[in-house]
Amino acid sequence: MVVGEVAVETDVVVIGGGPGGYAAAIRLGQLGKSVVLVEKDQLGGVCLHRGCIPSKALIHSAGEYHKLASLEKLGIQLPKGDVAFQMSTWQTWKESVVHQLKNGVDQLCQANGVTVVKGAATFLSNDRIGVETGGDFETYKFRQAIIATGSRPFTPPFVKPDGVHILDSTDALNLQEVPQSLGIIGGGYIGMELGMAFAKLGAKVTIVEAADKVLPQTAASLTQEVWKQAKKLGMTIRTGTKVESVSVEQAHVSLDILTHLNTREQVSVEKVLVTIGRVPNTGEIGLSQAGVQTDERGYIHVDSTGRTNVAHIYAIGDVTPGPALAHRASKQGVVAAEVIAGLPSSFDTPYVPYVIFTEPQIAGVGLTKEEAEQQGYRVKTAAFPYRANGRALATDEKEGFAEVIVDEQSHLLLGLHLVGADASNLIGEGVLALELAARVEDLALTIHPHPTLSEVWLEAAEAVLGHAIHIVNKAKVLQ
Repeated sequence: MVVGEVAVETDVVVIGGGPGGYAAAIRLGQLGKSVVLVEKDQLGGVCLHRGCIPSKALIHSAGEYHKLASLEKLGIQLPKGDVAFQMSTWQTWKESVVHQLKNGVDQLCQANGVTVVKGAATFLSNDRIGVETGGDFETYKFRQAIIATGSRPFTPPFVKPDGVHILDSTDALNLQEVPQSLGIIGGGYIGMELGMAFAKLGAKVTIVEAADKVLPQTAASLTQEVWKQAKKLGMTIRTGTKVESVSVEQAHVSLDILTHLNTREQVSVEKVLVTIGRVPNTGEIGLSQAGVQTDERGYIHVDSTGRTNVAHIYAIGDVTPGPALAHRASKQGVVAAEVIAGLPSSFDTPYVPYVIFTEPQIAGVGLTKEEAEQQGYRVKTAAFPYRANGRALATDEKEGFAEVIVDEQSHLLLGLHLVGADASNLIGEGVLALELAARVEDLALTIHPHPTLSEVWLEAAEAVLGHAIHIVNKAKVLQ
């Protein structure tokens, strides 16, 4: 290793080139700052290469494949013969999507004057980092820094992924064949998303979740339809059940489990996917040498501008407490960049939407009914079912509903939640409504195009007010 004697000076160094890091770097470049963006792997980070994009590509392909069985009732007659899903061909498609997006990030960084350095960064002090780049070691001196190193899958002590029999989410998305049977440890959003996708492709899926329900961080009223669909897909779901040990035996994996009845059983599957959670990547970047503090779990606490306890060093994304969401990281990155450039910017919104790409999709923003009541609101709610929506029926996507949560006194919208087809896109209207402090009347008075799924918002809002057109109004008119 050759140690550089002279430090390269830059206004800002950004450590990590994921959705938060590259967004921050590009925004800084737009604002006239000199920027060095350090990424040890590839621009786009885990989200682009091993997470968000590849998983959604698999979920989409699995969904299209699964639909083939129901096309005949829509008048589509397929040729006789077996229809097969080729995982290896899908891998080529996935890589083409990732490659196109990665090239786009490369070009945007270049166009905005961002210097990209490939290597592993470590703080040497509170104004210098060292970067290992192959056999060399380069030093950079900065005025401000942004930490955007993301997170990695959490692996419990009783199981160690080997990439062949015991998988993490990255391994699962690199499979060349669909396993005959797949056990999933953890019934959170990653486990349920990938589990349902592999079930649609023909795998026999068993999910083991320690909590008393799958998607334990999501309101029970929003997960019931997902549970029903999982059963229809032939998935086995073991809730209130813990995995005590995992062993590989003759090309199969055995799970020793403790059930909710306090009995011990053994489950045998071809492969096991571990999706218990994620941990921040803060342990190997020399934070103590920069004086940056973390909590006992390794998270960096920041203020609304992204500042750490060291005023000129910022942190964004999965290394900070809060939901590990790419869009949250991107927004934090833009805010930190603007604050560094002297603009009045702040991450001060509670309205961070979430999307779960299960079958059906779940999406929401703001408070649930239970959360609103716990905060002291007098709540009025209404839901409109997809089965009463013309577009949903015409496209055979009738499972689900839209729900609005309203403050009964002020009529202010407090939360909007969806279970159903295209919820991931429809939730954008809900986010905008909350950001604009809209009342339920604002939503009800807005003309929505027909026939579209977006009309579920209109009808849910009208149902709260007591004058929905396409369902029977059961509640009294909201005064």
